[in-house]
Parts: sequence; C-alpha cells; structure tokens
Amino acid sequence: MTLNELRYVVALARERNFRRAAETCFVSQPALSLAIQKLEDELGVRLFERKKTEAMPTPVGERVVEQAARVLDEAAKIKEVARQGADQLVGPLRLGVIYTVGPYLLPELIPILHARAPAMPLDVEENTTANLVTQLRGGGVDVVIIALPFDVPGVETLPLYDEPFMVVVPKTHAWSRRRRVVAAELSSEKVLLLNSGHCFSNQVVEACPELSRKGEVLQGNSLETIRNMVATGLGITVLPCSAVTQRYGNPLVKVLPFEQPVPARRIALAYRRSFVRIQAVKVMAEAIRSIRSTCFNPVTYPD
Repeated sequence: MTLNELRYVVALARERNFRRAAETCFVSQPALSLAIQKLEDELGVRLFERKKTEAMPTPVGERVVEQAARVLDEAAKIKEVARQGADQLVGPLRLGVIYTVGPYLLPELIPILHARAPAMPLDVEENTTANLVTQLRGGGVDVVIIALPFDVPGVETLPLYDEPFMVVVPKTHAWSRRRRVVAAELSSEKVLLLNSGHCFSNQVVEACPELSRKGEVLQGNSLETIRNMVATGLGITVLPCSAVTQRYGNPLVKVLPFEQPVPARRIALAYRRSFVRIQAVKVMAEAIRSIRSTCFNPVTYPD
C-alpha cells in the first residue's frame, strides 16, 4: 500500500469516474485503474462498484476513503514538521462554498483576505452542500463555507455569522406597498425557490412549514434566475439578505423584511480535524467575521 494508491482511491471517490480521476492525479487511466485493483487485491475487498461510466464506493470503500484522506493529511503534516517555521499562509487554499453564499460573500471577502494573506490565493469550488461534504471528506477541498447544521464525522465547524432572509416581490404586487411580511403569509402566494439539493430552500420551508402543505412552490436553478423570474411577475421569492444589497438591485422588484421572528441562517467554516494549515483557517474565519455589512451579524464568542 502506497500513498499514491491512497491518492488514487480518494480521487476516484471524489470524481466517480476513472478518466477524470486519472486526469486530476496526472497519470494515465490504465495506471490508476491498475493501482486501485492492486490495492483491492491487497486488502481483499472491493472498494468500488464499477459501471460503464461511473465508479461508486462500496460501503467498506467509503470507510477506506475516509481513512485514506486522514492518512494523506497526516502525511502532509510530516512536510509541515520538516519545514518548521514555514508560513501556513503561503500557497493556495482550496475553498468550497455553497451556491447561495459564494457570489455574495466572496466580493466582500477577497479584498480583506488579500490584505491579510496576500500569498494565499483561493482555489474556489462552488457546489451543493452534499457534494462539498464528499469533497471535504475526500480531500478535494481544504475548507468549506456552508450553512448549519453541518454534522460530519471528523470535521470541525467555526460559526461565522447569522444572515436574515428577505422577501422579494414584483413592483406590481400588492405587498410592494407594505413594510413587512409575516412568514406564514408565504403559503398564500406562488413562491419561487431553488430546486431540490439546495439547503437554502429547505431552510425557507422550515421557516414557513405551511409552504410544504398548501403553498404553491416553483423551482429555479439559481438565485439570480429566480430574481429575474420574480421581476417578470411570475411569483415572489425569499432570498438571503446578501443577495438583495444595492449592487444586486433590480428596479422591477421590491425587497421587504420579515416581521419578527425573522427567518435566518447561520453560516460556518468547516474543515477536517486532520487539516494541517490551521492558521489559514483562522485567518479565513477572522477575515469573514470582519466584513462590515448589515446582512452579516458576526457570531460572538465569550472571552
């Protein structure tokens, strides 16, 4: 068993495809396939179910992949120990971020982070929470920005800020003359939400349970698409506060706050407990908490 074989296993679990996994490891597909077969023979278990265009980890394969990721992290620590005094803020940081956070947080974060860690560029992966879990556990990304709850074995979370939700309606809608909206009222309207797989939609439904019972819900592929659908008069929607700031203004819609209690989400930074560059995680968290925005209410910690 070699570190390269473990890298191949982790890459295949992440990519679910031999060709793509080989490309990410900079080896030929036959070489990667042979190495994984060799490891399976050595362990005496089948790690992947092979289909024509897809490879899925078996139950035991998933556990092996998790352990392999930990081993690779521990191996990386050897280099860190050998480079005692090396700056953890030098070199790219692989950042995963959910779709409903990335476009609105990153423009605020990057200038601050560039000033605090100019030698640490971000390699950003936008995806759904479920896919980011796989990539984080498999070592495809170093840290992720997600919405809580996020209970993943072997992963630490640092709460960052609370963000309220806002109602967006067409300018011609009867509510456009109102000052606030009660969450329960959403069930009487045609509400546009992201399609299944996005945790934000689940959070909106949790805030207004009547939506899942008697509300009319349509689905879109992105918050920006949904905003434009609202502008045409198709329905109303709920967006995170950061998505309705002045830079994302649209003259054809009206943004309204909720009545108390205001639905909100808590955003956090998550990383593997075995991740070596803890200083990079701390600087990232501090940079995000330092953002000055009426949409972000930083989570405070006792002294």
